[in-house]
Amino acid sequence: MIAQAYCGHQFGYFTMLGDGRAMLLGEQITPDNKRFDIQLKGSGRTIYSRGGDGKAVLGPMLREYIISEAMYGLKIPTTRSLAVTLTGEEVFREVLQPGAVLTRVASSHIRVGTFQFAVANGEREDIKALADYTISRHFNELDNIVDEKEKYKLFLRRVVELQAELISSWQLVGFIHGVMNTDNMSICGETIDYGPCAFMDTYKKDTVFSSIDRDGRYSYKNQPSIGQWNLSRFAETLVPILDDDTDKSLEIAISEVVKYQKIYDTFWRKGMSKKLGIFDEEKDDIFIFYDLLSLIEKYKADYTNTFIDLNFEDFEDNELFNSSDFLKWKERWKNRVNKQSKSADEIKSLMKNNNPAIIPRNHKVEEAIEMAVSKGDISFTKRLVDLLSNPFEHTQEQKKFSKEHNKFDENYKTYCGT
Repeated sequence: MIAQAYCGHQFGYFTMLGDGRAMLLGEQITPDNKRFDIQLKGSGRTIYSRGGDGKAVLGPMLREYIISEAMYGLKIPTTRSLAVTLTGEEVFREVLQPGAVLTRVASSHIRVGTFQFAVANGEREDIKALADYTISRHFNELDNIVDEKEKYKLFLRRVVELQAELISSWQLVGFIHGVMNTDNMSICGETIDYGPCAFMDTYKKDTVFSSIDRDGRYSYKNQPSIGQWNLSRFAETLVPILDDDTDKSLEIAISEVVKYQKIYDTFWRKGMSKKLGIFDEEKDDIFIFYDLLSLIEKYKADYTNTFIDLNFEDFEDNELFNSSDFLKWKERWKNRVNKQSKSADEIKSLMKNNNPAIIPRNHKVEEAIEMAVSKGDISFTKRLVDLLSNPFEHTQEQKKFSKEHNKFDENYKTYCGT
């Protein structure tokens, strides 16, 4: 078993890290020749535990299980949870709690922080070796490029593209990662390290659920810009191999990272178009998108359910839908979608397939965790995960799980669970 070393910028400050409570069991190659890491999280101390016990408790491990499986159902790239296993011992976290181990499956555990570790502790050849391995494992279409400088530039470009697409997909479903430190950002573009993560109910751009994010660095509205900040740190690690001339290397790094915003905007606009039944995006659609979000925030409406109601034209009796602001917006939106050469059924189908009927609502996740921890009953967890596995089915049972819990999120805090 292996505990991986890495570094990371935690809340903007660089520090030496490593898998303090995770052990890599090994790699599994599937029949179609795909390679996956299998890792135990919470299995005990490693050489990177820094005074911690390396253990985990049931609640946070169930949270990662539920939310990572929900992300998979939402078709968002993610590590997955194979199992949560009770250890039979109690672990002290303010109070005694049942110990547990999460078995996690990932395309790899190569992080931005892995490259930072190579730079901090190795030579140019070490950085090159790590880049070559990562390319072979995740971007093997680049393997045959003879010009190494071109290969590493395209490697950086692909990582930028994947991060832009990933974070735009988070924003589109109202997901807040909670701790976007560089050590928590996977090079292959998977969501990894579900600690104090959560989904928004009421739409509010500066929403923060993490108990340790006191200044809102990783708030919902900041996630896109933090994504670019993290990529800047990644690009810095490649400077020694992008070109022999340091100035040219920096120029290449900067030129690739600055493309992030445009790529992110493109993915986000395409996603919003689909959520609103728009097939052929036009320049002015952006105003329709932003005006709707402003209204949802102004009237403190539920983010997920607003799009569902638009899809099914279920304009229930609430402040948003009764407002003159919304009625004016709805007329603009209707005129826009109706000018397309698409039938009403096609428009509704596009919206249905891009607006989930169910997300892991915070009060439902907490209910599942509470039943498991206090009563040893995981039946609710199983049912919740089952419903989250096909979020675009829009069944009646999913609808029962989609109700916002009045004011539950106002003082809701999530924790890393270390």
